[in-house]
Amino acid sequence: MTDNRLDTDAELVARLADTLDEAALAHRTVARPTDSTDLDLTTAYRVQRAVIDRRLARGEALIGVKMGFTSRAKMIQMGVDDVIWGLLTDAMLVEEGGVLDPGGLIHPRIEPEIAFLIGSPLSGTITPAEAVRAVAGVAVAYEVLDSRYADFDFTLPDVIADNASAAGFGFGTWHDPAGLDLSNLGLLVEIDGRVVASGSSAAILGNPLRSLIAAARLAAEAGLELRPGWVVLAGAATAAMPLPKGVHVRVSAAGLGRAEVTTR
Repeated sequence: MTDNRLDTDAELVARLADTLDEAALAHRTVARPTDSTDLDLTTAYRVQRAVIDRRLARGEALIGVKMGFTSRAKMIQMGVDDVIWGLLTDAMLVEEGGVLDPGGLIHPRIEPEIAFLIGSPLSGTITPAEAVRAVAGVAVAYEVLDSRYADFDFTLPDVIADNASAAGFGFGTWHDPAGLDLSNLGLLVEIDGRVVASGSSAAILGNPLRSLIAAARLAAEAGLELRPGWVVLAGAATAAMPLPKGVHVRVSAAGLGRAEVTTR
């Protein structure tokens, strides 16, 4: 006997994924799913995965995850008590010092991050020591955000369905994690040589390593593992800033060097 509710859920997931995927390809905004649908978090993550599956079917490859809502202030603002995540594909990666065309985005923003390079598989409940042992490298990074929703306005299920606003990312030189204290690294964002934001890695759950531990837990809940060679973006150290065309952006972190990108 067919479970009509499951059929209806599958149809809803497919419809929302098609809408968000087509909006991203066409560079246009769409209505928030929660404006017309009672979308819970479990279904929102199914939509997210379905959107990514469409990208993979077009030839992209999964290469990591990004963490969101890793600041206590953002959690309070959104009324949640846990982080969220999105998935990263190779098409989102901008090579170090490379060029990004924000014209293909709707309302691009950029934020400074700490990135981890996974050296051995991670999934499930892990200790800080296990997390450190699994890390092959640490780097300063940036994430480019975009949203398919007008005015960057969304609820929690909306942003999860929209892959946590992930649009692009880049990172600097990888550093050996041994002996690195990531708990309070100063980060700067410069646009055309002018400092536009500064923050600390302490804004990322008190220590970015905690974000990596959370990523391993969320991976297990999603039936995935963090694979060797994957990148984990631990979360933002400052608020996201608008990313205009025709500028040079440098993100730097004490002890980790810099990551740079130019927009055209």
